[in-house]
Parts: sequence; structure tokens; C-alpha cells
Amino acid sequence: MLTIWVVSGHVGTDAVVAEALASLAATRHVVVPASERVAADIRDQVAAAKLPVGARLPEEGLGRALQVSRNTVREALSQLIAERVLVRVPNRGVFVVQPEVDDVRDVYRSRLVIETGALRHGELVDDAQAVARVRSAVEGGRASAARSDWTGVADANQFFHRAVVGLAGSPRLDREMDRLLAEMRLVFQRMPEVRAFHEPYLARNIAITDLIERGALPEAADELAAYLVVARDQIVEAYAGL
Repeated sequence: MLTIWVVSGHVGTDAVVAEALASLAATRHVVVPASERVAADIRDQVAAAKLPVGARLPEEGLGRALQVSRNTVREALSQLIAERVLVRVPNRGVFVVQPEVDDVRDVYRSRLVIETGALRHGELVDDAQAVARVRSAVEGGRASAARSDWTGVADANQFFHRAVVGLAGSPRLDREMDRLLAEMRLVFQRMPEVRAFHEPYLARNIAITDLIERGALPEAADELAAYLVVARDQIVEAYAGL
């Protein structure tokens, strides 16, 4: 929500109006509603796998924990329900959702467009810091694998895809990717083995990062698209066996 402070005073000419508008533009600032902050906190907990599938989220308990009103919590939960991160069950409460196979397919439709688009059209693909964040995620995955920390590898994989979208230079796409990654974490909870699923993709993350650093962006986008299709099909197959 964009908030601007109104400057009071006599407005008699176009010049005065123009001056007032310039002053407003200089003093405006973005205010994030409390409900959005709460929604972001809960979404982050889901994305970090700290809130598992099926967890019940009581409004009163959340309000106490986050020191906000129950109405604020209710608004945040409604937002996350709309995002398909949570679900409201009549007479039972709000729960972390269990994604179904159609959700998996739709999430990957979105990811194919957003992630490959970031590589093909991103404004920060040549930005050293933005590219370094992609490399940092890959190195984090390598370090976790060396420790046999497969949950850490999964976390690093999330960071990698988030950093790839960061190359677009779009706060709106960043927010959308945060939502998609929260859903993906719920999907991953249904995969039988963390290592078996995530380990093969670490090498593919490295290969894509090498292409990005060389400026071979169309090739990186093609590789990422193929990667996402393989991952989608693997997850859909696993769902069929559950």
C-alpha cells in the first residue's frame, strides 16, 4: 500500500499545485500492512519446512506469538488461503495445505515461465552481485552435500531458484517466486527421500550457473526448462505411487 502525506495549504495556481505534488512525491513512502508481514512470516516458515503439511494454525495462538490482533491474523491467513499455502476446513480451522498433483503441474507451469523468463529477459543478468547470489546458492548446496546434509541441499536448491528469479530485477516476480517456493516445499514433503530427489539436481544447478556466468543465457534458460520438466514429471510420478 502506498501512503502519501497530504500537505495542507492554499492552492491558487498551477505552479503551487505542481510544487505541492513535488513535495508529496518526495515524502511518500511504502507502508506494508501488518497482515502482509504476518503472511510473509508464515509463508517463510512453510518455505523453510518448519510448518509441515497438515499443521493447524490457530488464530489466537498466532496472534500471541506474533503480537498482533486476531483480525490481523485472520487477514493474513485469508491471504495465504488464496495463495493455496493454507486451507480452511469448516468447523476445524486453518491448516497447512496438502498440494495435489494438479497443483504440482500448475506450479511448474508458472515456474517454467518465470524462471526461464528471468534468464532470457532479466535486467540483472549482467549484474555481478545478482549473479554472485546464484553462485553462492550453488556453493551452499555443494557444502551441504559434502556434510551429507541433504536438508541443507534442499534449502540451497530453494535459494538457487530464488536467486535465478532475482536476475529479473522485478520485486513482483520475487514475491510471486516466494509464494511458489512455499508451495514447492509442501510438495517436497511428499517425496520419499530428500537425498534421492535433490542430489541429482545439484549438478544441474552448477551447470546452469556456469552458463549464466559465461553469458550463455539462452542455453541456461533451455537447460533450466529441461530441468524443470524432468523435476515435474518425477514428482507427478511419485504422487501416483502414494
